[in-house]
Amino acid sequence: MVKFAYASILLIPAAAYGFAPSITSAPVLHNVGNAISSRPAFASDKRRSIAPLSMASSSALQMSDAAADGEKSLGSKIFEVYTKTANAATTLFPLWTVLFTAIALKKPSTFDFFTTEYFTAALAALMLSMGITLTPQDFVEVTKEPSSVLMQFSLCYGMMPALAFGLGKAFGLDAGLLAGMVLVGSINGGQASNLCTYIAKGNVALSVLMTTATTVGAILMTPFLCKTMLGAVVPVDAAGIAKSTIQVVLAPIAIGMTANKFFPKIVKAILPFAPVVGVVSTCLLVASAVAQVAEPILGAGMNLQIPVLLLHLLGGIVGYWLPKLTGFGEVKSRTMAIETSMKSSAFGFLLAKLHFGDYIARVPSAVSVVWMALTGSLLAVVWRYIPVKDGE
Repeated sequence: MVKFAYASILLIPAAAYGFAPSITSAPVLHNVGNAISSRPAFASDKRRSIAPLSMASSSALQMSDAAADGEKSLGSKIFEVYTKTANAATTLFPLWTVLFTAIALKKPSTFDFFTTEYFTAALAALMLSMGITLTPQDFVEVTKEPSSVLMQFSLCYGMMPALAFGLGKAFGLDAGLLAGMVLVGSINGGQASNLCTYIAKGNVALSVLMTTATTVGAILMTPFLCKTMLGAVVPVDAAGIAKSTIQVVLAPIAIGMTANKFFPKIVKAILPFAPVVGVVSTCLLVASAVAQVAEPILGAGMNLQIPVLLLHLLGGIVGYWLPKLTGFGEVKSRTMAIETSMKSSAFGFLLAKLHFGDYIARVPSAVSVVWMALTGSLLAVVWRYIPVKDGE
């Protein structure tokens, strides 16, 4: 099933390519004296009158060019309509998140079809849609400045766990909910952050590198933080995380970059479809996660909703201004803000489900799935319409 899902994902861009405006190539022409013919010249043609042939060929070419211009014009118009619609749909990303969340809460069974295989494939589609926007050179440029990755890693595993613990204490959460809050703050960055970074005009290559770094870092950092702050050991399947990182993040990115390098014309044609694929994938991922824990989310009061919201919102604000005030440019600051705000809440829910004895500990992760997506998408849409100055 996973292979079938991956194959389906890879066919999406190919199908979309058919709707991109085509480039009509002119036929190879041959000269016959002063005349133009679309076939090879033969000796017998010399006995024919050149003027009528020239007029006929010119008329045929004019008709062909007119038809080609008409076809191109129609394709361009259709593509222009799609582009405007896609931009509007991408801008309304927060609305789609709310809509899908509402459906998942109202009728969780709607997303029963979205099994683990499809969940994995949707994450892969999200990564693939970002991968085709990247080149190896993007990563080379990023590695020249490791300070950005180190700064975001510190925000992810330093500031966010401390903020989660502080908010939990400030709102008087009981031990189980406090443990869940700390777990949300101690997990890696979410894959949806790469899409939001793309929408916000951030550095996608840097975002992918940061997501990968914090995901691999979760092997050590998440258990360490939970043990230090909660006194509880959270077992983490290191081999499983590494395997998932390769399947869900690195492999689709590599496929997309390879396509970008060896099939640039096709990638250029399907590139406008990438944000749409990303938005749809993210909405399905959020809805599926919410549907699985709809009852705990509905049962969580404002005493939990507010601190979880503040965790993601304040995380994004601090994640933007701290880099900004320490000399990082606008693009990098936006990237770090979204990476810091958007945690892998679904992974946190899984850890709480598997490794925390108290059922209530998984509820903060369930609530976080919604607020994480909303906060990240809102930041992305706002920054989408704020120009970035040259050199930033």
